[in-house]
Amino acid sequence: MEGVGVKNSFWRDRSVFVTGATGLLGGWLTRHLLEQGAVVTALVRDSVPQSEFERRKMRARVNVVRGDLSKPQLLERVIGEYEVETVFHLAAQTIVGIANRNPLSTFESNIRGTWNLLEACRRSPKVSAVVMASSDKAYGDQTVLPYTEEMPLQGRHPYDASKSCADLIAQSYATTFGLPVAITRCGNFYGGGDLNWNRVVPGTIRSVLRGERPIIRSDGKYVRDYFYIEDGSAAYMLLAERLTADKKLVGAAFNFSNETQITVLDLVNTILQRMDSKLKPEIQNQASNEIRHQFLSAERARHLLKWHPSFTLDQGLERTIAWYKEVLQ
Repeated sequence: MEGVGVKNSFWRDRSVFVTGATGLLGGWLTRHLLEQGAVVTALVRDSVPQSEFERRKMRARVNVVRGDLSKPQLLERVIGEYEVETVFHLAAQTIVGIANRNPLSTFESNIRGTWNLLEACRRSPKVSAVVMASSDKAYGDQTVLPYTEEMPLQGRHPYDASKSCADLIAQSYATTFGLPVAITRCGNFYGGGDLNWNRVVPGTIRSVLRGERPIIRSDGKYVRDYFYIEDGSAAYMLLAERLTADKKLVGAAFNFSNETQITVLDLVNTILQRMDSKLKPEIQNQASNEIRHQFLSAERARHLLKWHPSFTLDQGLERTIAWYKEVLQ
């Protein structure tokens, strides 16, 4: 696997389309694609001043298309006119709490947006690889852990169901039309540039920097995978490369994870310790409609893609804390 920052000729001058470029993963992925010499076209709905995309002044280095996934004709025009070869579909409504309050807008973005994009790709003969972001939440609640890619997709709550649906739609485009799409199912991303403050990692770091007690919405006992964002970016790029070269990967799904499970409370305490803080978390015990225990097996990615993470949880948290200290102070 190519390390972050190592030059890889595959990407030089390659036309790449990124949806969700101002999001957490989109910002880092766009940055790494530009470092590798790719020609990036970004679909941007809203301007997000503190995002990595804006902070790193990437807007001046990519083709920016203003719009969203609700317009099939726009997507088809962009992919055709920019002669796009590789597509990263990251744009989505990604917050579980918002999905529970606003299920319709979540379904519109995550499900209709996905089929609009896949249909545009199907009509564009130059597209050789589409990497679509699903989620570990697509599996829903399973009785056997860790999750493996063969398990059924059975999301029940709005966000989880939207990801199950989008995942299945991508598989149908691969199976029925031969669209060169592969699917990622990752744990909870964290890293510098996450501006969703109700997520545990950025919320905790910001609270400590403000001298406030960090808030845990749940009882703190929910178990999750936490996956560092630069590892995520590298995994997506690797999958796109392999998919372009090996059509046996068409329609395949891959879990990406450092395979370290940790409770929310232990994660918060780890951050407090790394920031030399004596603050105690405030446990609100208000979470609902969330899966209790989730973690992923990344054995398929290790075996078929020769993938491995480059960062431990501690290393990822160290870089993440440094990012927020620089930005928020």
